[in-house]
Amino acid sequence: MGRFPSTFHLHLPPLKIRLTLSPHTKQPGWIEVICGSMFSGKSEELIRRLRRAIIARQRVQTFKPRVDSRYSQGEIVSHSEMRLPSETVESSEELMAKLDPETEVVGVDEVQFFDAGVVAACDRMANQGKRVIVAGLDKDFRGHPFEPIPSLMAIAEDVTKTRAICMRCGSPANYTQRLVESEERVIVGAQGLYEARCRLHFEPPGKERHASPA
Repeated sequence: MGRFPSTFHLHLPPLKIRLTLSPHTKQPGWIEVICGSMFSGKSEELIRRLRRAIIARQRVQTFKPRVDSRYSQGEIVSHSEMRLPSETVESSEELMAKLDPETEVVGVDEVQFFDAGVVAACDRMANQGKRVIVAGLDKDFRGHPFEPIPSLMAIAEDVTKTRAICMRCGSPANYTQRLVESEERVIVGAQGLYEARCRLHFEPPGKERHASPA
């Protein structure tokens, strides 16, 4: 009875695999949301990310709502005086009309002042392969969710919550305290009209106000 060799040597031709991407394949886009109370550094963080994209030689377009003219009509301006040129638009429809097809990174500041259509606009831009970075208030002066930020947070790939410093006790603050009497949801302003408060010292409308510290 014959014996079989203990090892076998198989000589097969090398397997060649070639992957070809369709010329129509696009890089995936995404949405980043930066949100929090007033004076928490939202615009500052937005500007920081957009500046890094500019340094990386990416095509960047920046937008802000026309209603926000506190510091400049043609710039995003943080409370710490960081600035970046931007385009002013009236609505999400105008934003999309001004969008350059070659733009790679889109920044939108004070997104809470836009109409509800900005959610679909951001989703559409991300689906086109763009990086979309938005910043805005997540709660109004009553402490209620401030659309469209909650809806944008739901569809975003990345959410950053920024916090300020409570002007009463120095703790991290997540609320915006309105200092003037008004039932209007939107009063554009900064220091003198609003200040940051923590949960303990936040006083929503109708709640008895604490005495001011000496």
